[in-house]
Amino acid sequence: MVKVASYNIRKGIGTDRRRRPARVLEVLNEIGADIIALQEADRRFGLRHSALPPDLIAAETDYLPVPFETRAESLGHHGNAILVRRGFGVLMHDILHLPTIEPRGAVLADIDVGGHALRIVGMHLDLSGLRRRQQVRAVLAEVDHRTPPLPSVLMGDMNQWSHQGGMMDEFVGRHHLAQTGPSFHSQRPVARLDRIFVSHGLHIEDAGTHHSLKARQASDHLPVWAELSFG
Repeated sequence: MVKVASYNIRKGIGTDRRRRPARVLEVLNEIGADIIALQEADRRFGLRHSALPPDLIAAETDYLPVPFETRAESLGHHGNAILVRRGFGVLMHDILHLPTIEPRGAVLADIDVGGHALRIVGMHLDLSGLRRRQQVRAVLAEVDHRTPPLPSVLMGDMNQWSHQGGMMDEFVGRHHLAQTGPSFHSQRPVARLDRIFVSHGLHIEDAGTHHSLKARQASDHLPVWAELSFG
């Protein structure tokens, strides 16, 4: 069994408009996932420093960032990052360049989960919707063409309000959607912007949205999670 989660942390800025990275880390500890895909994990301008200081992650959590090494002070690629619980091995990692109008990207890592290899993709898709389908196609092509083929989990802030059509059609027949529930806005969640898609070879045992007082304050998104078993 492995628990995965996705969380748009809004650069560490909470609904009180205060940047408190320690509060975000407290939410990550509440979730208790083994692998977490983060969005907006880096500040947007300048050197794009990590919104979560690496020394604070090491001191306050049991997670290690996958080292994408894009910028010296950044945690990921265009704000996308992956945290892995200590003891899980990172077999390989890469950044994915997506067709964009605005700056967007994705990150990929193959993780050793107790002897099972799992391919993880974290992404933050186009806000306008003009490139969303092309971005999903690009991600799926990357996942499909890499060897060896592995069961995969694709997750992140998809920025699509509708439950049907658009980028959702690209996953049909290839990945199952975990029924996590609404995650935006954290104060009164009505939209399922954050989603987790799981390939064949994995069984969704349970899934949901993480609700807590800290989670409602730490970001304008709530984290979503899924518990998976290898079938």
